[in-house]
Amino acid sequence: MARNKPLAKKLRLGSELKSNSAIPLWVIPKTLRKLRFRPKRRSWRRSKLGNV
Repeated sequence: MARNKPLAKKLRLGSELKSNSAIPLWVIPKTLRKLRFRPKRRSWRRSKLGNV
C-alpha cells in the first residue's frame, strides 16, 4: 500500500481499525453475558475491506 494516502481513505481505514477491536471487559457483566464478542469482528487474513 502506498505511503501517501488520501485523507478520505485514511479516515476509513482508521474507523475500520477502531471498530475491529474487542469489546471492553466491563461490557460482559453489564449485559449479563448476552454480549460476549463483537459479531462484526474482521480478520485481516480472512476478509478484506470492501469500501476502501
